[in-house]
Amino acid sequence: MMVDVKYLTMEELEAGLDEIRQSPKDKGVLELIVRRPQTGEREVLEEGELDLVEGLVGDNWRTRGSSRTSDGSSHPDMQLNIMNSRVIALVAQDKNRWQLAGDQLFIDIDLSAENLPAGTQLAFGSAVIEVTNQPHNGCKKFVARFGLDAMKFVNSPVGKQLRLRGINAKVVQPGVIRVGDIVSCLY
Repeated sequence: MMVDVKYLTMEELEAGLDEIRQSPKDKGVLELIVRRPQTGEREVLEEGELDLVEGLVGDNWRTRGSSRTSDGSSHPDMQLNIMNSRVIALVAQDKNRWQLAGDQLFIDIDLSAENLPAGTQLAFGSAVIEVTNQPHNGCKKFVARFGLDAMKFVNSPVGKQLRLRGINAKVVQPGVIRVGDIVSCLY
């Protein structure tokens, strides 16, 4: 179901910063799980399985590879792409469009480097993941889906500080996760 949406201006996006900054620090909620079985395909899940080798089971992370590895194989510190649900709600404007961001997990939690430095672990469901130091940036696909101002917004100095485009993580304890799970920081 496609929704007719206009791209937000920088002014409209910046007006949402106060709401984004209100994201919980220690305990958040898993709002959406999206599996990418093939490039350009999205499956919205109520429940997902996180695996040490596969990342999100059924996702194409492992087979897609990465430009950040010397041999083009999947990057071990980029198994999971996570975006703040308040940010995607702002830029996408409709929950049916969240999946277009290309991230697998959308969590209502403060993703800033100050709150979740690399090495921080997050527990939810029966799984634990760890925030990695790999940057997650807006790209031309993000521009096509949400507009140039949205990319400039998430890649701005404030956007980088708050990690508005999101974070990368890896699975450290396999398990099952469900939409609505409480996500707890393990400091």
